[in-house]
Amino acid sequence: MAKLLTIQGGKPLQGEVHVRGAKNLVPKSMVASLLGSEPSELRNVPEIKDVEIVTNLLTIHGVKVDRDATSGVMTLDPRETYSAEHSEIDAYAGDSRIPILFCGPLMHKNGEAFIPDLGGCRIGDRPINYHLEVLRNFGAVVDKRATGIHISAPRGLRGAKLELPFPSVGATEQVLLTAVLAEGITELKNSAVEPEIHDLIAILQQMGAIITVYTDRTIRIEGVSRLSGFRHRAIPDRNETASWASAALVTEGDIYVRGAAQRDLTAFLNIYRKIGGEFEVDDEGMRFWHAGEPLKPLVLETDVHPGFMTDWQQPMVVALTQAHGVSIVHETVYENRFGFTQALTRMGASIQLHRECLGSNPCRFGQRNFLHSAVISGPSKLTGTDVDVPDLRGGFSHLIAALAASGTSNVTGIEIISRGYEYFIDKIAGLGADISISER
Repeated sequence: MAKLLTIQGGKPLQGEVHVRGAKNLVPKSMVASLLGSEPSELRNVPEIKDVEIVTNLLTIHGVKVDRDATSGVMTLDPRETYSAEHSEIDAYAGDSRIPILFCGPLMHKNGEAFIPDLGGCRIGDRPINYHLEVLRNFGAVVDKRATGIHISAPRGLRGAKLELPFPSVGATEQVLLTAVLAEGITELKNSAVEPEIHDLIAILQQMGAIITVYTDRTIRIEGVSRLSGFRHRAIPDRNETASWASAALVTEGDIYVRGAAQRDLTAFLNIYRKIGGEFEVDDEGMRFWHAGEPLKPLVLETDVHPGFMTDWQQPMVVALTQAHGVSIVHETVYENRFGFTQALTRMGASIQLHRECLGSNPCRFGQRNFLHSAVISGPSKLTGTDVDVPDLRGGFSHLIAALAASGTSNVTGIEIISRGYEYFIDKIAGLGADISISER
């Protein structure tokens, strides 16, 4: 039965939350354990839906997974890996996009892989053709069927020279997870260089991989014949940290994020300070608060790392509805990421969407008919309304808006938020929000 979250808004969020390992790293690290010939240990693991999905997928392939929710420690033993039944894999069709990353490791282990229909947030064109083309270049045979995709490597996997048309995080992960045990050398140009990519590389290097990262977004992987296990503490989730920071700003609150790290938030923190937020850093985490002066408008463009992340855009848009003046946001990564603004408009925000590129950053879809630029006029008085969560980051942004709005908001579809935000309802309640949960 679906859950309904009722929020009585208008109260500043104050207190402390704890952020653990990154959603964009931990599930991929779990997949990497498949490559090892020995058990692995992963620490700082959050209790989120994506971890649960990958745990189930690993288990049906014979990996023994043991995790302690309290300590955040997980052990993964891949020594008895086998091919799962298609019906078992199908049980997770539509839940996540992670299954596509199983291809390389499963082909190395079992000679084949089966991938069901892929789910995930519907925020734009996230084609798996990058992944399939990458696998073909390694020598894989891709057989698309009505029930999913069967991939095999009858002659084994061999290193390849690759160049991505866009620095896709998922495609870069696919290359890394496939190339480390492929015969020969792989060279990947125009790769993603996000912190989560570097942390995955650190894990693979612990396992015995030979990987070199160059300053021009080129990654070189020398294939090895065997990988061992790893012992690793996942980097903290910078996207969740940015979301709580935005919540403090919008609600005029004060939130300490235990476990947060400044290093990978440079672009976000610059914007946060420009708009009127403040922060301080200590050895245990970061504190975020509204500085007290009226928030300032600005021009913002998303970009791949080291630019302003697309995942930070949605909560920041909520903050910009409270800025005094006109702000412009140009989304260059996902073409449909502004769908969440419909609910903000119903709450009273003044947001106009445009098909034109209102910015200077290169844009993959500027000549296509997508509403990917936003003009936001503020400050707007937000009023509670009924909201159905559209996607992970947009959903959390709706929560932020509802917490800042006057009156009552009823939010459905909150299960999506649990994909990337650990214990988010308990955390919001612990910050002093007036909320309640019921069944629909």
